[in-house]
Amino acid sequence: MIHSTLPPLGSVKSLRSDGQEARNRLLDVALKLFADKGFAKTSTREIAQAAQANLASISYYFGDKQGLYRAVFEDPRFNPGMDPAHAEIDGADIRSVVDFMLRGFTEPLKAGEQAQQCMKLHFREMVEPTGMWQEEIEKNIKPAHASLVAALCQHLNVKTADDDMHRLAFELLSMGIMLHVGTDVINSIRPALIADSAALDQYHLRMVDNAMVLIDAEARRRSIHSTGAKAPKRKTQK
Repeated sequence: MIHSTLPPLGSVKSLRSDGQEARNRLLDVALKLFADKGFAKTSTREIAQAAQANLASISYYFGDKQGLYRAVFEDPRFNPGMDPAHAEIDGADIRSVVDFMLRGFTEPLKAGEQAQQCMKLHFREMVEPTGMWQEEIEKNIKPAHASLVAALCQHLNVKTADDDMHRLAFELLSMGIMLHVGTDVINSIRPALIADSAALDQYHLRMVDNAMVLIDAEARRRSIHSTGAKAPKRKTQK
């Protein structure tokens, strides 16, 4: 038997007064179960029981199981989204653009274990696809990549983005992706790097600094290529 802490669906006033808390409780439980077991092997009854909620509350807040899964996948509290629509980056200097892009990776990690569960859910979606990952690519990742490439082109005075420009954009964002993909590795080797909010802020600043080094290196490479000058030879030790 499921013991509910939520009022019946007929009590609209009570649902509204505690609606966000109840909805978030369902999202938190569903995130863990979907990440651990996958979409197909997780039932709405199991989610409702673990969240101590009425089974009907899932229909009330999310429509159905697919709606709940979508809400979990897109939960802005933990999903390291890169949608540039949430900030005005057109015309901004390149450091500000890179800062904004990489902050989208560090901020969700401040949620701790739930951020790791979110990444686990993304991995599971890749091997057991429901269509949400491809939708994420089309809806958020491609536009974010395009915005970063456009900003790089503007900064480096490049009219048309070539393979090297796209490659640079992937390299810059890969620093943030590593934070999520390699969380267990970092915790095993140097846990202090991501131990708390202050450490994550420091990690973010270093990523931005390193990103600017890569951008400057690409600028020098293009300058040498366009002028036909030879790159300086490295001095060899005798």
